Amino acid sequence: MWLITTSGFYSIVAKPGDAANGMLTVRARAAADLDSLRERHLPELGPTTDRGGTDYPFRARAPKAAIARAAAAMVDDIDYVNFKSRVRQDDPEREHVYTGVWSALARIRAPKGSPR
Repeated sequence: MWLITTSGFYSIVAKPGDAANGMLTVRARAAADLDSLRERHLPELGPTTDRGGTDYPFRARAPKAAIARAAAAMVDDIDYVNFKSRVRQDDPEREHVYTGVWSALARIRAPKGSPR
C-alpha cells in the first residue's frame, strides 16, 4: 500500500516473515519520512535500516495493529481543505513532487459504461 501524507511517502508491505510475526515493513525513499512517522503517529516503528540499491532504501518494521492505529490517527489529524495546498505550505519541494504524482494519477478513469 502506498501512503502519501503531508509529512511523508511510504510503501507498506508484508515482507517474508512479517505476517507470521504480526508485522509489516514500512519503506521510504527518505529516512526523514520514517522519522516523522515514528515521531508523529507510530512510536512502535522499529529502527530505520538502510538497504541501499532498492527503490526504497530506508525501511523499518512495526506491528500491523500499530500501523492501523497510526493510519487512523492520521485521518483524525486532517484539518485542511486541500491536501496539495497543505503540503505546499509545509514543504514546497515535496509539493512539487506530489503534484507530479497527482498529475499521473489523474489519468486513471473509470472504464466506459461504468457508473461514475
